[in-house]
Amino acid sequence: MKSDLFASENLAQAAAAPGMTLQNAKSVKYTVNGEMLARQGSMVAFRGNLQFERKGQGIGGMLKRAVTGEGLALMSVRGQGEAWFAHQAGNCFIVDFEPGDSLTVNGRNVLCFDPTLSYEIKMLKGAGMTGGGLFNSLFTGTGKLALVCDGHPIVIPVTAQNPVYVDTDAVVGWSAHLETGLHRSQSVGSMIRGGSGEAVQLMLRGEGFVIVRPSEVTETAAAH
Repeated sequence: MKSDLFASENLAQAAAAPGMTLQNAKSVKYTVNGEMLARQGSMVAFRGNLQFERKGQGIGGMLKRAVTGEGLALMSVRGQGEAWFAHQAGNCFIVDFEPGDSLTVNGRNVLCFDPTLSYEIKMLKGAGMTGGGLFNSLFTGTGKLALVCDGHPIVIPVTAQNPVYVDTDAVVGWSAHLETGLHRSQSVGSMIRGGSGEAVQLMLRGEGFVIVRPSEVTETAAAH
């Protein structure tokens, strides 16, 4: 049987070493030798002797979404084998943490990560302005974290002289040491969203970067 479908870049190759690699732009392959963690429902295929277990619904098993405070449930994958992860055909990126690195991430953009990474739920100061609060997940340690993003992300440098304001529905993550706050802007909300009422942006100041997705559509809205 012949087809471009069987091109070498589409074929799953034998694993060279444990851990995660990009299978392609839309999926991550993880060669498991022990344990790893992933968002529930993101596994699209596996082979080998693997067990999948839902993490408890306590704080340790949840990553908070921004704005709503809803939890993103995690699962653990244990054993020896290979698993492939993806989410709604979003673009996948692997972040390699070295000692001292830290990154604040919106829970909805987490795909999977090494168990050597630690994550902690944080709430921004002044987050009561948004009603449900603005939560995020702080990742530290050494290891790899796979992120998924609608479209091609925009990475914007942040400086002390030039703070950056981003839509809270569009933010993916930012340098953990940046100063953050919430900024109200009725005029911006009226112009950008095309309606009345005020908008709330996340303000970031300091030296670092912020990652933004080119979409304000939330998964809940997209499902309707």
